[in-house]
Amino acid sequence: MDGNGRWAKKRHLSREFGHRRGAENLRTLCILCREREIQYLTVYAFSTENWKRPATEVSALMSLVIRVFRQYMDELEREGIRLRFIGDRIGLPAEVIETMVEAEESSKNRQKLQLIIALNYGGRREIITAARALSSNILAGTISEDEVTEEIFEQHLYLSDVPDPDLIIRTGGEMRLSNFLLWQAAYAEFYSVDCLWPDFGAEELDAALEDYSKRQRRYGGV
Repeated sequence: MDGNGRWAKKRHLSREFGHRRGAENLRTLCILCREREIQYLTVYAFSTENWKRPATEVSALMSLVIRVFRQYMDELEREGIRLRFIGDRIGLPAEVIETMVEAEESSKNRQKLQLIIALNYGGRREIITAARALSSNILAGTISEDEVTEEIFEQHLYLSDVPDPDLIIRTGGEMRLSNFLLWQAAYAEFYSVDCLWPDFGAEELDAALEDYSKRQRRYGGV
């Protein structure tokens, strides 16, 4: 969800306002994805590197997480949207964690769309955390080194029960993953669009899906 700050700056508005507008657009995109029978939507809300931003902006983002999900909880229920969070919860404010747990627990039986929010997430950190967990299992004797496969390793990742992404859409014109789903994105198709996140709507989503439908995925084959 890239470009909230730039969107606000172009309109001489605060970055906080841009983030609020971006959160509102996520609500819209969830409905658009559900209408198109997309089953999984994973969004990058806050990276492990975003702590480098000004403390006032970080605080505003954390408060926004609490406010937005409490505001839209009933609507997400009506739409049948399940909420999940991935990332390191250590360091997050207690009230944010409480909101995350409440959202996950109350929506766990919904099946129309899984909205997965990467919050305090970093792809490298996820891989390191998984490697440490797997190493602990090897030292404990519950698994041997010879038994370790990609499938075994994936069981220690956040999204072990979710299919790898087919398409990664980057708004704001950037052409990099920025530490997002590094393991899972190995064979994902990448699509970059100049449109900033608050302006990304049905037309832009359909253009991305149309572009994806024309690609031939070879997975290393011919």
